[in-house]
Formats: sequence, C-alpha cells, structure tokens
Amino acid sequence: MESARRRPAMGDTVVLNPGLGVGHLVPMVELARPFLRGGLAVTVIVNVPPGKATDTSAAVARAAAANPSVRFHVLPTPPDADADAVAPDAAEAPNPFVLLRRMNAPLRDYLCSVLPSVRALVLDMFCFCADAVDVAADLGVPVYVFYTGSASSLAVNLYLPRMQAQIGDANLGEIGDAPLSFPGNRPFKPTDLPGLALDRHNEVYKSFLHAFQRIPESRGIVINTFEWLEGRALRALRDGACVPGRATPPVYCVGPMISAGGGGGGGEEKKHECLAWLDAQPEKSVVFLCFGSMGTFPKTQLEEIADGMERSGQRFLWVVQSPRSADGGPDLLADALAEPDLAALLPEGFLERTGGRGLVVKSWAPQADVLRHRATGAFVTHCGWNSTLEAIVAGQPLICWPLYAEQRQNKVFVVEEMGAGVEMAGYDGEVVAAAEVEAKVRWVMESKGGEALRERAMAAKEKALEALQEGGASRTAFAEFLRDL
Repeated sequence: MESARRRPAMGDTVVLNPGLGVGHLVPMVELARPFLRGGLAVTVIVNVPPGKATDTSAAVARAAAANPSVRFHVLPTPPDADADAVAPDAAEAPNPFVLLRRMNAPLRDYLCSVLPSVRALVLDMFCFCADAVDVAADLGVPVYVFYTGSASSLAVNLYLPRMQAQIGDANLGEIGDAPLSFPGNRPFKPTDLPGLALDRHNEVYKSFLHAFQRIPESRGIVINTFEWLEGRALRALRDGACVPGRATPPVYCVGPMISAGGGGGGGEEKKHECLAWLDAQPEKSVVFLCFGSMGTFPKTQLEEIADGMERSGQRFLWVVQSPRSADGGPDLLADALAEPDLAALLPEGFLERTGGRGLVVKSWAPQADVLRHRATGAFVTHCGWNSTLEAIVAGQPLICWPLYAEQRQNKVFVVEEMGAGVEMAGYDGEVVAAAEVEAKVRWVMESKGGEALRERAMAAKEKALEALQEGGASRTAFAEFLRDL
C-alpha cells in the first residue's frame, strides 16, 4: 500500500540476503568485508529450510567463526513453508523459490524491527525470483543485487526472456544445435544453457525468467568479477544490449571475492589434514579434484575417476562426497549428505595402491587453501563461478567438468575466452570414461599445451591481484558503490 511506503533516515547497516545455497552464501559473506572496512555494520540474513540439517548450516557456522564482526540473523521459517517448497509437478525437482517467497514475511518483520538503521538491502539473484524486492520497496529501503556468477552469465540471463519470446512456444532444447548469440558472449550451443532453461514449462525456469525481468528494477548490480576478465560482457551490460528498451542499473565489478581460506574451516581449528599432506609433495605436482558443495557422482562414475587417476600416474588430492540422488542433480533443499564410505564407493584396493601418491578426503576440503598451495598443479572442477575465481586467483589451469546451473557457460568462457582450461570430454553423457580422465590429466600436467594453459592462468592471476590492490579497478568500483548507497 502507498501509505506503507516510507524512506528511512540514512542508516549505518547493510543487510545482505544470500538466498539459498552455500555457493551464494560464501561470496555474500566476502562482500561483507569491504562494507566493514567502509565503516558500515553488516547483517547477513540466513534462510534455512524447516527441519533440514542442510549443508548450509555447516557453512554458516564456518562463516560466523571466521567473521566475528558480521552479524548472522536466521529468519524464522513459516511452519507451512516446507510443504510449499515443492514443484507443482511432482515429477520435477523441488522449487526452492517457493520457499524463498514464503520467507518474505519474516524478512519484512526483521527489516521493520531494525529500521531506520538500514542503509540498503543487498539481495542475491534468487531473492528476485521470490519478489523480495517488493518487501524493500514497501519499506522504502534501497535494493541492490549481488550477482555471484560471472558477468557473462548475467548478460545471458538478462537477455534470456527476450530470447524465449523470440522463439515463441518452442523450447530452447528443441531448436537444434545451431549456436545461440547472446550479448557479451561467444556463441554457444543451446545445451550449454542450464538444463532447466531447455524446457519453457519448467516452473524453476519460469521463476528465473521472472527474476531477470525484475533485476533491472534494482538501484545497482554488484558482480563478483573484475574488469580485465570480462570486458566483453561488461560492455554489453553497460551499453544496454542485454535489456533492450529498458534502463540498465549501474554495474559495479568488485571481485574476485573468494574465501579468505584459513586451513581448517574458521576460528582456531587445526590445519586440515590435506594441507599437511600437500606440504610433503613436490611443487605443482598434485592434481586437485573437487566438485563443489552439490557436486556428487554415482558409484559408477567414481570408479571411472579412480581408475583414470590411478592409470595417469599423477599425484592427486580428491574430495569425494556420497552420491546424492539417482540423477546426481542439485537440490538446494536436500539434507546434508552422509559421510562417504570410500571402501564401498571406490574400486577394491584403490586406496592402498595409490596411497603413496594420492589422498582421498571425505566430503569437504579447504578449497581456497588447497588451490593456493605451492604443491597444487591443476584443478579438476565443476566450473562453479566461486571455484573458477579461486582457481584464477591461485593461477591454476582448469580441467572443466560442468555439472549443472550455469557451469557449462562458465566452461565455454574458461576454455574459449580465457584459454586457461580444457574440457573433460563426455561430461554431458552418462559417464566420463577412465581413459578420458587419464588423458586429460596427463595432458595438462605433462604437455606443452598444459604449460600454455598454466601461463595464461598465471597472467589472469596477476590481473586479479592488481584489481584488488589499493587503487585497483575493483577497489575503486566498491568505493564508488559505497558513495552511491
């Protein structure tokens, strides 16, 4: 109602809402640090599905221990939110944005309780799926979006409603293999889009289209990237090519914002066992395999990876999670995974045969620390944007194995735009064969081609560090953002 709209006095607190998922929480917490340096207080909203011992809970505990100056506020979950957080079609995966929409009421209650101290509300893109922007508008709180993915994927997603309108009733998954042209991107196949975008009837896809139609309503877009890395996409965004006929909010590139590391998960915890193991390995000799908080494989694929790594003869550090579901797809509402039974999941005798040159870690490792370790020489990754940025800052060449969401687009960017990675062939089939794992690992670690990847990765590292220095492009952009708040 119009009578409810009011502009609070200038406050000193910025409220950050990362939506759902560890991959969105981690960079949002990193965004808190420069706000604190700028003299503002920061509260991070935590949305936790009811009755779920989620992966998010452990990530929040680590983040809180590592960031004592940041306040974490858990929103109370409406009692009926769990029942609502399902897709209308039972054949589809749960729709997490239904839950986020239900969280708007407690978000409103919280903001009302702290007004007029709130300077701004920074929303993850998922929150736009749930129209959280309306909550802030009713209370007169300025809204910004923090886009945790790449500028390239943002350009695609902002243009996607127009692309869908152009093809009418057709599905993007049914228009053939001809490359699609999106502003700010190299042409890529329709199948490089997130899987949900290939079916226009998918309820989650509809939520995504809705979100990216609303993001231009924000006061500004903060992106976890840096100018040198994604100049093509950033030019398209600022020129208005991604939302033709509408104004594009100011774009602030403030990255790379990645985990600060710390070795053991925050606080005073002891050094993780894998870092001690890396200390004993030769420089740039270890292949690190890690596929994110939701990156799991069935037993058959784990066996192929194990066989390929054993045959490669390379040293390796491999993070293995228990298989999550029959299709291996992500589920933001899923319960935390049980600790994997390595003896049951991996080939018989594998751990014993490779014990002298390999280490398999259960469930989690301090990825940023591993990537920055002198012994790490390559990274087999799902190409989540957080992981990609961590690899860039560490100067690591990437072996790209995308699994879900925008990771295929990130693979295209890393391989074709940056030239700092190589594709693991067969990732889009039923199984990647052991022979392919062996071949790609050996190529990156042993060949001149792999060395060229490493040189380009190191060049990107230098540019990333320059952006973060005092007077660098990203530091300057964040200072401009603070002035505009």
